[in-house]
Amino acid sequence: MKQESFLPDDYQPAEDEPFMNERQVEYFRRKLLNWKQELLAGSRDTIEGLQDGTRNIPDVADRASEETDRALELRTRDRQRKLVTKIDAALRRIDEGEYGYCEVTGEPISLKRLDARPIATMSLEAQERHERREKVHRDD
Repeated sequence: MKQESFLPDDYQPAEDEPFMNERQVEYFRRKLLNWKQELLAGSRDTIEGLQDGTRNIPDVADRASEETDRALELRTRDRQRKLVTKIDAALRRIDEGEYGYCEVTGEPISLKRLDARPIATMSLEAQERHERREKVHRDD
């Protein structure tokens, strides 16, 4: 039996069910795969737009504006490329049975946090401690 068949389209993970049961795992797998697909589609659109958009603009100000827009778009796509890498890492954690657990404490990450940020690798508390330590070291 294929896993997709047991998850209703309107399913939402609930705190009162066993953590990272088959339904929750499949829910987050789908969420990650859909997110990745959207990012990759956007990247393809950008590449096509940049290839098609090459043109000679005589006005210097217009040309500068278009170059700025292109640079911003490329920076955005680079951030999204890094995000795809994080999504792939989360999908690997699902395959390995490690998804949903804090990499620092080993405790479950809250479902609300995972739903909002499915690539999260730390619980909220561990993330806050990490950011406080980072801030202290950055101020040196």
